[in-house]
Amino acid sequence: MGNTKSSALSKELLEELKSNTKYSEPELCTWYQSFLKECPSGKISKQQFEGIYASFFPDADPTAYARHVFRSFDTNADGTLDFKEYIVALHLTSGGKTLQKLEWAFALYDVDGNGTISKNEIQEIVKSIFNMIPADDQKNLPDDENTPEKRAEKIWKFFGKKENDKISEGEFIQGVMDNKEILRLIQYDEPQKIKDKLKEKKQ
Repeated sequence: MGNTKSSALSKELLEELKSNTKYSEPELCTWYQSFLKECPSGKISKQQFEGIYASFFPDADPTAYARHVFRSFDTNADGTLDFKEYIVALHLTSGGKTLQKLEWAFALYDVDGNGTISKNEIQEIVKSIFNMIPADDQKNLPDDENTPEKRAEKIWKFFGKKENDKISEGEFIQGVMDNKEILRLIQYDEPQKIKDKLKEKKQ
């Protein structure tokens, strides 16, 4: 196959990413070249990551959500994402396996990293998701989820929790797998879906 670009990416990392994500070798090599072009140091900072999200959502404010996503993928907590962390982030936010995706979603909502989710943490993430929904689209949301507080309350009720209870990772994953409605409430459509919707409107 001898793709010259792959020489820049270690064989071990290439194999690991191929087996753990949906991306092919040529795709990974292309991603790596563009990653190095943007980040010659081989690391991406929180500010750069927020900039990437801002380019996806020109009509909204994704800063808070991008910050939470960054935190959840900065697995070694060094304040940067390396290529591996970046690719895993791309993969999980756009089509990872359900269990992997839910483990990531739990990490996203577990803001303080203590292994459980509180109602306040749900509200914080839901609020950051709302910042990315254009005002016109927010008007079309159902009455019981048209504010961050209402949506957080709805999620909390689905889990059958009292005000000061906590949700463990096991409960979170099981709850979402048992109830597609929770999945819809906790996540945000990735940019590709938004672009597809825009295309449909134009036709």
